[in-house]
Amino acid sequence: MTHHTEPTEKKQMSVSDQGATVWLTGLPSAGKTTIAYALAERLRDEGHRVEVLDGDEIREFLSAGLGFSREDRHTNVQRIGFVAELLASNGVKALVPVIAPFADSREGVRGRHAAEGTAYLEVHVATPVEVCSERDVKGLYAKQAAGEISGLTGVDDPYEAPGSPDLRIESHTQTVRESASALHALLTERGLA
Repeated sequence: MTHHTEPTEKKQMSVSDQGATVWLTGLPSAGKTTIAYALAERLRDEGHRVEVLDGDEIREFLSAGLGFSREDRHTNVQRIGFVAELLASNGVKALVPVIAPFADSREGVRGRHAAEGTAYLEVHVATPVEVCSERDVKGLYAKQAAGEISGLTGVDDPYEAPGSPDLRIESHTQTVRESASALHALLTERGLA
């Protein structure tokens, strides 16, 4: 007649069921998206549910109509943070390679996660602007230098680097695989991978 199970057994989730938001902040062409996709592949191979919230895709669909003023950038980051927390609170590893240039915007996202009890990690992909402008994945630095665009983060628009991120990756000194491994090690250390 003792068929009951301990209540704690029902509530225990496996590591692969635990959600978290991993926000990768850094300058344009720092390597944020490349690292996020490399980590996503590894986590999926281990059985985790993963979504990469790519900044360009978000701007096209969720934040269409927003510009690049400080206010619009803040709104964009808060929208992405809301979606990331929603995913993470439902067992998804939400990887967010989004510049989020302002510390107060990132703190707003961290606060939302804290209020909901959802794991949040801030990762600074700390690639120097000189390296980013050489990589120039989207041609933004060349356009800015030619006077075709202005407001480029880290060049003629501010970028407030995190003072104490959960992890700082210097992608210019290591391979993408090494960067993703450092991030995976952090997730493992925090009991999330």
